[in-house]
Amino acid sequence: MALSFRQSEILEIARAEGRVVVEDLAHRFDVTLQTIRRDLSELADLGHLDRVHGGAVARTGVANLGYEQRRRMNEGAKAAIARACAAAIPENCSLILNLGTTTEAVAQELLTHRNITVVTNNMNVANSLAVNPGCEIMVAGGALRRSDGGLVGELTTQFFEQFKVDIAVIGASALDRDGDLLDFDLAEVRVSKAIIRQARKVFLVCDHSKLDRSAPARLASLSEITVLFTDQPLPPDLAQKCADWGTQVVVAG
Repeated sequence: MALSFRQSEILEIARAEGRVVVEDLAHRFDVTLQTIRRDLSELADLGHLDRVHGGAVARTGVANLGYEQRRRMNEGAKAAIARACAAAIPENCSLILNLGTTTEAVAQELLTHRNITVVTNNMNVANSLAVNPGCEIMVAGGALRRSDGGLVGELTTQFFEQFKVDIAVIGASALDRDGDLLDFDLAEVRVSKAIIRQARKVFLVCDHSKLDRSAPARLASLSEITVLFTDQPLPPDLAQKCADWGTQVVVAG
């Protein structure tokens, strides 16, 4: 089935932003809500989108989106999250920053921090922080994932096990309603589990679109996270779980 011009545009928006909202699309294309709902249903039936309450999200299946696509998604939200996270990181401390476009945004916000040590398996993070003379950078070994500059594998895990840092800043590909952090790459999951073990505090940076995604591998629980930095309030049931676990939630604005 060939897509209409409007459906093609909707699909491009969904792929760029991760999520589309019925009301926003109706206003954008000057059509009724019913028309947009029909478009989304047809795109879902064709396997391009997954319907969620109030809209739809780009379908990812068991493979993650491409790096450049992920980098462009929700850029404003990631920037706000990064600023809030960096503001909670003191100078004179040690950090681990792992893979992810939001952790890369955090690195950009650390360019004026002084006397910090950053341990990372993210080449993009290392390159960003290289211009900060007040930052000592230690880069993990391992297998280079050319798609996003990440280093993963057993060597990477062993590298992180040599450290005990003040704060780890991590991301996740998805966050489900049970409070589980999910990812696509088992090799990356093993590295991230080691990072969590080797940090006194764990900061999760995760925008709201991750609640509408799914991934097959469980990384951790929000109960293991010290602070979650996000851009929209959590659903009430998940917010209550965080309160019960003692996990602080910071909504960046």
